[in-house]
Amino acid sequence: MSEIHTTKCLIIGSGPAGYTAAIYAARAGLEPILYKGQQPGGQLTITNDVENFPGYADGVMGPQMMQDLDKQAGRFGTDLRYGVIEKVEFSKTGGTHIAYDDSGIKIEAETIVISTGAAAKWLGLPSEAEYNGKGVSACAVCDGFFFKGQTVAIVGGGDTACEEASYLAKLCKKVYMIVRRDELRASKIMQQRVMTKENIEILWNTETEQILGDGENVTSVRLLNNQKNESYEIAVQGFFVAIGHKPNTDIFKGQLDMDESNYLITQNDSTLTNIPGVFASGDAQDKIYRQAVTAAGTGCMAALDAERYLVEKEAMVNA
Repeated sequence: MSEIHTTKCLIIGSGPAGYTAAIYAARAGLEPILYKGQQPGGQLTITNDVENFPGYADGVMGPQMMQDLDKQAGRFGTDLRYGVIEKVEFSKTGGTHIAYDDSGIKIEAETIVISTGAAAKWLGLPSEAEYNGKGVSACAVCDGFFFKGQTVAIVGGGDTACEEASYLAKLCKKVYMIVRRDELRASKIMQQRVMTKENIEILWNTETEQILGDGENVTSVRLLNNQKNESYEIAVQGFFVAIGHKPNTDIFKGQLDMDESNYLITQNDSTLTNIPGVFASGDAQDKIYRQAVTAAGTGCMAALDAERYLVEKEAMVNA
């Protein structure tokens, strides 16, 4: 028989959303259990410099920031666990929710906060991983500032790529957009934005062969014109990938409402899902902002929503 643990609040996933939810839930006396997931600390653990999170006047390394949040959540009594939740069984009637971790432990939870995050889609080049954090990034808003006045390239042809290219154009001397086809997939208004920016040059019918550098920083990128079958290099100091994100929500399919991209759907002005007692926060439900500070904000909201849910549930039982 598997070992059974019980909690008022189970938090699935860490990162800014999960840790913030844990801080608030622990301070509210919910004695939360938090499972850190496959990537403890989330995407910020592979981010070098974080300069746009309030409270760090001189900036902070992503891994250090996650350690700080982990320590703070633990200080208030959160049961912090390494491990992965592999299966969930939600109660549609507001009863006890069941989850199973990768060691076979069964968790019975009155509420569940989902903060499993999302993962950036990458091109899959070895050099992409080698220079991640050394000039390669999947977030222009996060890292564009480091390339102020420099030349950068961005891969993608959708709305996100156009939006990030427009953002980079405000900071950088030159922005190359690498587009695999001879047209953009973005909406007309987003296409117009990039096409009217003088310092954005769109490289049509172009694919990335390799990101090049000196071992410490990106120095150039080798491209392939797929119409002419010709390779060439352009000098860049930054390389941004904007081909989409994938929310880590697969284990919730068939139980929680999701949009066409598998982001969790929450009710307006809340973190409530379609299942009573289950709340979604961070990048698992946010495909627009995807910032550490907004993730932390929704983590706070989810914990508050969970606390209110439990108070209201108890009041109904005692009525």
